[in-house]
Amino acid sequence: MILPPPRRLGGSAPPREDRSPWRALRHRGMRWWSAANLVSNAGTWMQLTAQNLLVLHLTGSAAATGLSLSAQAAPGLLLGLAGGAAVDAWPRRLTATVSQALLALVGFVTAGLVVTDRLTVPVLMVLAAVTGLVATVDGPACALLGNDLVPRQDVPSSIALGSVVSGAGRVGGTALAGIVVSWWGPAAAYAANGLSFLAVAAVIPFLRPHPAAAREPRAAAPRPRTAAPARRGTGARDGLGFFLSRPRLVALAGITAISSVFGRNYGLTLAVLVTGPLAAGAGAFGTVSTVLAVGGVAGAVLAGRLRTPSVRLVGALATAGALLQIGAGLSPSLWILLLLVAPMAVVESVSDTAGTTVLQTDPPPHMRGRVLGVWRSAGTAWSLVGPPLLGLLMQTAGARGALVIGGVLVAGAIGGGTLLRDRRTHRMRARAQTADTRTTATPTAAGRTAAGQSYGRPFAPVVLPGRRTGDRAQDTIRETVPLGRRAAVRLRGRVGEAVLPGRRAAARAHSGVTGALRPARRAVCAAAPGHRTAPHDEPCIGCAPAG
Repeated sequence: MILPPPRRLGGSAPPREDRSPWRALRHRGMRWWSAANLVSNAGTWMQLTAQNLLVLHLTGSAAATGLSLSAQAAPGLLLGLAGGAAVDAWPRRLTATVSQALLALVGFVTAGLVVTDRLTVPVLMVLAAVTGLVATVDGPACALLGNDLVPRQDVPSSIALGSVVSGAGRVGGTALAGIVVSWWGPAAAYAANGLSFLAVAAVIPFLRPHPAAAREPRAAAPRPRTAAPARRGTGARDGLGFFLSRPRLVALAGITAISSVFGRNYGLTLAVLVTGPLAAGAGAFGTVSTVLAVGGVAGAVLAGRLRTPSVRLVGALATAGALLQIGAGLSPSLWILLLLVAPMAVVESVSDTAGTTVLQTDPPPHMRGRVLGVWRSAGTAWSLVGPPLLGLLMQTAGARGALVIGGVLVAGAIGGGTLLRDRRTHRMRARAQTADTRTTATPTAAGRTAAGQSYGRPFAPVVLPGRRTGDRAQDTIRETVPLGRRAAVRLRGRVGEAVLPGRRAAARAHSGVTGALRPARRAVCAAAPGHRTAPHDEPCIGCAPAG
C-alpha cells in the first residue's frame, strides 16, 4: 500500500527561493519591454554600422569615423549629470517615451538627408552629437524603467536579461546592416532604426510598475552625516554629492575604472597577442572573439541567478579576472589562451551585472537617475582614456607585458583597497568598544543614580548582573539631571532595546523617566513629594540598590 506523504504541521512548506536566470520574464511588462528592446538594439547597431560606412564613403578617412563616434560620446561625458537630474525630476515613463521619439526623429531626418543627397560631414557630426545628447536622458530613464517592472530581488535577472538582449541585438543588427545597406543603401538603415525607436515609444505607455517596486521604501540609503536638513533637491550637484558620500558607490567606481582601463580591453590586447607573439593570424583572433562572445552570454545567464550582489562580490570577480588575464599574458599557445579566455568573459559578464545591480538599487529611488548620470560621465571618461593608455603600455612592454602588468595593477589595487577598508573597520570597532567601556556606569552609592546625578552629564547605559540594558545609542540619548529634580530624558532618534534573560523589553522614555530593568522585576522612581532617598531593595533610576 502506498502511503500519502506526511503533511507538515503549521501549514504548507515555505516556497523555495527562485534563482532562475529568466525569472524576470514571469512579469508581463518585462516580456513586452525585452521584446521592444531587442528590436531597438538591432536598429541601433544597424544605424551605427551604416553611419561608419557612410562616413567612410563621404570622407574616405578612418579618423573621421572615430571623430563621429567621439561626437556621439561627448555629451555623455559633459552632460551626464544634467541628464540624470532630468530623469529624477520628470515622470519616468513620459521621459523615456519622449526621448525615444526624439531619437526616432533624428533617424528619419538623417535618412531624408541621405536620400536627397544633402548630408555633409559637419551635418552628420551635429546629428551624432544630438543623438548623444538625447541618450544622456534616454539611457538612465530606460534602465530605471525596466527595473521598475520587477521586484527588487529580480533586478539582477532583469539586468542580465538586458545584457543578453543587447548582445543578441548587436549580432542581429550588425548582420542586418550589411544586407540592408547593400540592397537599399544607408538611408534604409537609418529609417529602420527610427521605426525601432517608435516601437519602443509605443510600448512604454502600456507598461505598469510592479507593485513591490512601487512600494520600495525611500529610506534605503541613509543621509550623510554632514548633510543639511531635509531637503530633497533635484539638481546635478546633489547627485554628485550623494555619489561621493556613498563609500559603496565610490568603491564600485574605483573597481570598474581600473578594470576598464587595464583589464577589459580584450579586443585590443588579445588582437595584438594573437597576431604578434602567438603568430596565429586573423582567423585565430576571430576564434578568440567568438569564445569571448559566447562566454559573455554564458556569464549573463549565470549572473541572472544573483539575488543581492555586493561591491565585495564585484571586487572578488574583478580580481579573479585580473589573475586570469595574467595567465593569458603568459600563455605559451593559442589553445591555452582559449581555455583562459572563456572564464575571463564569464567573470567579466557576471561582474558587470553585479555592479550594475548595486548601482541601480543602492541609492534611494529619487536619486537613482542622478547616480546613473554620474556613472555615465565617469564611464565615458575612462572609456576614452583607457585605450590610448593601454596602447602606450603595449608599445612599451609588448602585448604580454601589458596583460601581465595590467592584471597585477588591477589585483593589487583591489586587494590593497580591501585591506585598508578592513583595517579601518577594525579600528572603528576597537574605538567603539573602548568608548563603550568608558561610558558604562554601575550603581555606586545609596541615593545616587545609575547614570550619575551630575548636572549636564550624558546618560550612560545601566549595567545589570550579566547583561546590559540597551545597546549603544551614541548621540541619540542625552539625560540632564538637575540636582533635586527628576531625570529628563531627551530622545534624538531611536531608543535601543534592553535584552533580559528570557525576555526582551524596550527601554521606556515616557514622561521623562527611564526604568531600570532586572531579570525578575522593574522599578520606576516615583519622583514625587515624599520620594525615598534612603537605600531600599527595589532599584530604580533615581535610587541605587541596597547593599
